[in-house]
Amino acid sequence: MHKLLVHSNKLSGSDIALVEKIIGKKLNAADNFYYVDEANISQDAISRLSRQLKTDINLLPDYFEPDNIKLVISDMDSTLINIECIDEIADFAGIKAEVAKITAEAMRGEIDFAESLKRRVALLEGLDAAVLQKVYNQRLRLNPGVEEMLAGLEEKKIKFALVSGGFTFFTSQLANKLQIDYSKANVLAERENTLTGEVVGDVVDGIAKREFLLEICESTGYNLKHTIAIGDGANDLAMMGIAGLSVAYRAKEIVQRQTATHINYGDLSLVLDFLVTNYQ
Repeated sequence: MHKLLVHSNKLSGSDIALVEKIIGKKLNAADNFYYVDEANISQDAISRLSRQLKTDINLLPDYFEPDNIKLVISDMDSTLINIECIDEIADFAGIKAEVAKITAEAMRGEIDFAESLKRRVALLEGLDAAVLQKVYNQRLRLNPGVEEMLAGLEEKKIKFALVSGGFTFFTSQLANKLQIDYSKANVLAERENTLTGEVVGDVVDGIAKREFLLEICESTGYNLKHTIAIGDGANDLAMMGIAGLSVAYRAKEIVQRQTATHINYGDLSLVLDFLVTNYQ
């Protein structure tokens, strides 16, 4: 039996009746959502109901301890922000479609991420590095709910980490702007203000994301079960698999299938629903 959250406080009477009929229990109202303390319902039934109501519905595992969460770690591209940065960089070189195709294949887990990144970065050789700032200024936007989520985490004294298979050019600026506690990403090689088509050092792939989470926990003494990982692509699954709670945000099918907690309709502020301890 698990706690069930319906991430809305604006369900119609007929919607409430439908949920209560399917779960066989009365919904309780919290400030921002409805909940049931002990729900016996399959993940398939939740997915069907969520699609029907176009509302996120999640079961929190029994072992999840919201009052003990110490760290939230998140992917960047298409999770914390609205774009895949490398695709937008490629647009300035006139090769967005070619690069975006490889990106999509990597995010779906169809090709190896590290090799895919090297292929995509190689296509950027010779591009003026000033393009990176244009992408940041003109195209990069925070996804809805990010600032509310971060403010809520700060209020609860929960640390936040940003880890990306993208580039430090973007993570560094976001970390400074949003006062993010930890960040890690790939370094694009430059020579005379021109991209060389290479990545400096090892690629931050799925395994590296997992290792980054482990490193933070080792250095701080945090227990892995007291962490939450958020992601959308196949290269996020390794870190999501060891976190105390994994949250698939508008994720690819491979991630949807391998995680039980999803945000498909609401924004990232819904992460704060998982951290509520007083439902009265």
